[in-house]
Amino acid sequence: MRFGILSTAKIGREDVIPGIQQSEHEVLAIASRDADRAASVAADLDVPRSYGSYEALLGDEDLDAVYVPLPNALHAEWTRKAADAGLHILCEKPLTADAESAAQLHDYCADRGVTLMEAFMYRFHPRTERAAEIVHEKFEGVHAVDATFKFALRDRPGDIRLDPDLAGGSVMDVGCYAISAARLFLGEPDRVYARTRDSRNCGVETDMAGLLEYDDATARIASGFDTPAVQTYRVEAENGWLEVEDAFDVGTDREATIEYELDGRRVTERFDPVDQYQREVEHFAESVQSGRQPRIDREETVANMAVIDAVYESAEQSEPVTLDYMN
Repeated sequence: MRFGILSTAKIGREDVIPGIQQSEHEVLAIASRDADRAASVAADLDVPRSYGSYEALLGDEDLDAVYVPLPNALHAEWTRKAADAGLHILCEKPLTADAESAAQLHDYCADRGVTLMEAFMYRFHPRTERAAEIVHEKFEGVHAVDATFKFALRDRPGDIRLDPDLAGGSVMDVGCYAISAARLFLGEPDRVYARTRDSRNCGVETDMAGLLEYDDATARIASGFDTPAVQTYRVEAENGWLEVEDAFDVGTDREATIEYELDGRRVTERFDPVDQYQREVEHFAESVQSGRQPRIDREETVANMAVIDAVYESAEQSEPVTLDYMN
């Protein structure tokens, strides 16, 4: 599969492009609104073609798919344009700014016969797959999850993560991972209660703490830009518990571990270094080629976004919000 990259964003340069290049697929082109910037990045990363506009890249008839790491508020616009060009789309999370837009965007792509997948790379790490297997197949009476993703974001002029017009904020940037993990282990919550704060007076939440409520379980979720890096999840059950550190953003050169206790037996499982971005790309390409729905499909994306919507609504109203899932 031949990919085009819409923008020279850091995650594309440092993570996704190398992941594609480690696979059997190819990065054929990259685009920027600055032609010189596109050409420079293309030369640095051995990408054959560069374009000075996103429209020009979408007109390249040799492409099969695009990867979209643009600011959150631009995902829907450029995903639609890529679909109009007949290209399959791997789009950075969050796919859109709300659940309704996510559902509409998936329907738009389906109508044009192209595959759309939201890029939650951690779901493709063997450790995540194993953690889900342990929880769903070995644990009994799972009743609590704690999931947190925080880091210290330095103030930089123009940082898109602090821009309300670009759908910034800690929930959209990293809280979406904590929500995804809670849902991976517990499914869809009935109610959400959340509080947020804007410590920098920038118009977006820099810190969030939330509670997802189920009939017989709860999940605590947290995200933030004002704390030294922490990314963890813990699952508790009647017959054991499971913990994962460095849970979401795992370097390609780092071993990963799971710690858990099951029926009184303490276990540590270790995983060799792996490129989860490469595995994400390979899954996406396989889904396109086979015609099967990807792991992160319409239902998964819309459900995760529905919880994000509820987090914001609850924080604004200072009261719990009952989930209303979209079809």
